[in-house]
Amino acid sequence: MATARPIAPTTFDGFPPAALRFLRGLRRHNRREWFEEHRAAYEQYLRVPMRAFLEEIDVQLAGTIPELVADPKRSMFRIHRDVRFSRDKSPYKTHAAAWLYHRDAGRGVGSVAHGGAGVYVHLEPGASLVAAGIWMPPKPALDLIRERLLEEHAEFAALVETPAFRRRYGALSEEAMLVRMPRGVDPTHPAAAWMRYKSYTVSRPVADDVMTSPHLLRELERDLLAVAPMVRWLNGALGFAPAGTR
Repeated sequence: MATARPIAPTTFDGFPPAALRFLRGLRRHNRREWFEEHRAAYEQYLRVPMRAFLEEIDVQLAGTIPELVADPKRSMFRIHRDVRFSRDKSPYKTHAAAWLYHRDAGRGVGSVAHGGAGVYVHLEPGASLVAAGIWMPPKPALDLIRERLLEEHAEFAALVETPAFRRRYGALSEEAMLVRMPRGVDPTHPAAAWMRYKSYTVSRPVADDVMTSPHLLRELERDLLAVAPMVRWLNGALGFAPAGTR
């Protein structure tokens, strides 16, 4: 892949196809030497377009879920992998991703200082997706969600079981579900169906030609509108309020 001097785009018209080519190359040559040789391409084809994407989707969020923010400096995940406790010592992720988070909760994901519910955008050749909700929250946050479900299970079900929502996102992810009901929960309680979840997330795949299309933002706006009520319900359980305006 030819290297190039980073040039900041003034608008976002989809991720460039060269971004996917770079990630395919990184998958084949996941070494520091290769990455450094192609760092300029990484900057131009991934980092710069991702910043432009975040700036523009932040404008969309202001009209759909105004309490969520897309920060060009903080929303993009690092491409470097944390290999300290992994058998796989490959130094780089072979995807690019961003987290759109509640402005009062912070960016934290999968940590003690968890950032609440939000929207996740993932760019990877043949495996891009958009997801939303809260993934593997720490126990204090999970307990708050379960407490609210015991009281408002019908409201939550109404958000995630409508035909329109299911057509776009399907069902909640069943990743890492408990085998048994949490201690102290009556298995005959109307909320029992939701109690064994350890994450409350949904996702849908996005084709490569959509991720590189000028219509990507329009497509993602429909995703945001569809998932906003669920994200707001989850954040409400954690004490993070919705916003009418930005």
